[in-house]
Amino acid sequence: MAIYGVALLAACYIVGIFLGDVFGGLVGVKANVGGVGFAMLFLILLSNKGIDEGWLDSKAQSGIAFWSAMYIPIVVAMSSIQNVVAALKGGPLAIGGGVVGVAVAFALIPIIGKLFGKKEVK
Repeated sequence: MAIYGVALLAACYIVGIFLGDVFGGLVGVKANVGGVGFAMLFLILLSNKGIDEGWLDSKAQSGIAFWSAMYIPIVVAMSSIQNVVAALKGGPLAIGGGVVGVAVAFALIPIIGKLFGKKEVK
């Protein structure tokens, strides 16, 4: 069932890569900045919304679960080829960018939870 849900994954990836390129251009970097992360975020949000609203059937859910399991090792492999030592020697901008990114991500957790969280049925 791995083929089901690939269209949703591909759409999220294309939009994420596009936004990563746009974001890279906005910050003055000629590279994709966060495109894979945007794609993963869109995939999580859309698959949860599809499950909740019923337009994502069980075959597509199992396909998305398969690709989600494959996604994390791919991201780890991609990040392992980056030169972290050179980035740290590049100055405080790299460290500050990492710290700010993590802080923003932690700050968005409760907001996303309130927006997309499950509602209690009384």
